[in-house]
Amino acid sequence: MRSDSSPGNLPAREHLPATDAGTAVLDVVIPVYNEEKDLQPCVLRLHEHLKRTFPYAFRITVADNASTDSTPQVAARLAERIPEVRSFRLEQKGRGRALRTVWSASDAPVLAYMDVDLSTDLNALLPLVAPLISGHSDLAIGSRLSRSSRVVRGAKREFISRTYNLILRGSLQARFSDAQCGFKAIRRDVAQELLPLVEDTGWFFDTEMLVLAERAGLRIHEVPVDWVDDPDSTVHIVKTATDDLKGVWRVGRALATGSLSLDRLTRPFGDDPRDRELTDVPKGLARQLVGFCVVGGLSTLFYLLLYSGFRSFCGAQAANALALLVSAVANTAANRRLTFGVRGPGGAVRHQAQGLVVFGIGLALTSGSLAALNAATDDPSHSTELAVLIAANLAATVLRFLLFRAWVFPDRRDAGQPPSPEPAPHRPDTRFHPAAVRQGADAHPPLPQRPAAAPSPSPYDTAPLRADGAVERARRDSTMQLQAVRPHDHDPRNAR
Repeated sequence: MRSDSSPGNLPAREHLPATDAGTAVLDVVIPVYNEEKDLQPCVLRLHEHLKRTFPYAFRITVADNASTDSTPQVAARLAERIPEVRSFRLEQKGRGRALRTVWSASDAPVLAYMDVDLSTDLNALLPLVAPLISGHSDLAIGSRLSRSSRVVRGAKREFISRTYNLILRGSLQARFSDAQCGFKAIRRDVAQELLPLVEDTGWFFDTEMLVLAERAGLRIHEVPVDWVDDPDSTVHIVKTATDDLKGVWRVGRALATGSLSLDRLTRPFGDDPRDRELTDVPKGLARQLVGFCVVGGLSTLFYLLLYSGFRSFCGAQAANALALLVSAVANTAANRRLTFGVRGPGGAVRHQAQGLVVFGIGLALTSGSLAALNAATDDPSHSTELAVLIAANLAATVLRFLLFRAWVFPDRRDAGQPPSPEPAPHRPDTRFHPAAVRQGADAHPPLPQRPAAAPSPSPYDTAPLRADGAVERARRDSTMQLQAVRPHDHDPRNAR
């Protein structure tokens, strides 16, 4: 079992180093579907803003979601005219699919996306990505629900947005304030580990990404934004809401059963290397003590309620044994999941059996205390019995924690086993690299870097095609097709 301070697959966050002027630090993705009218004004406005205000090199990537109008041609012309613009073509719809594909293929250390309508004021873009560049945070989101945000939209959308976020808070214990704002960013090293865990390919994609990131302990930065609703939005509210609720149920069930391996997203404790060189400090002890105390306090209240109930129809010894047995099973299950972070059904029966041994020790302590009380007093009052049991349970609780930590849920290194090998150096995800995809009609190259000067021919260069005016060839050669991310993405029998 890995303690909370284990490094996982992610290194400590660091400030991104200064790079050459031609190397993109930020890649802003604009997912579009049939946006032939709005795409060019959006890209030109965003490009002008970044040129004027952003202190690092950047890239703008248009991710076309299988548009049926002239959106691909517009994107190709923009990529031809503007060095910082790229075009990416997908033959399947889905905003989540577009973001996962482009982000996985991008080499920029900070990845962002925004909606084509630019409803969010662009002045929030630099505050959004600055914590990621500095190494302070792992993800960043724009929030329309912050008190300092200024939002202009109808009552219907306001109600739907706030209701959806209340559902997330109540069902998935989400603490971020706005899951649906189309204005988010993520560090590439985090995306390479997090995106393979995200299953949704539609509008629920970024919500699922945020929930998993938060549950893994990653740091999410929120930026208040100024936001104006787009009255011409093509989003189907009812269908989107239905798909989102299905996604909430799926993710909640996966988190409850422990089927998601979020350990790969664990970062070291602290960003200062000295924090990881401390010796003779039990790993995770402080957090385990807090969790055990909380579980123990609740278990004690549960035990006392059970004892009072059982005492109404049986003797003190029998009531104590029954109450302690029921509360011990619940206590072991709660400590297994909450205190020591053991997820999944593996080893649950063994842990409960060991917990029953610990229960037997606690039973001996409390029963012995009751026997001593009865020997000292012929007819002790109920309050005296409770006081003696509380004192005995406190002693049993200390012993229970030590046995849980050293025997029932031991850390492998604490149990005398050789330490696990150091995690392998982090390597970029190569699922979308040309060497990792099969050659064929469904393969696509990664997003290329456009050099600062004298650009060499690339899959996006449309200049050689201008002579014959072959629009269809320009569309085909200046874009890319999707390599299927998951098997079910291209299964016609799958509704998603």
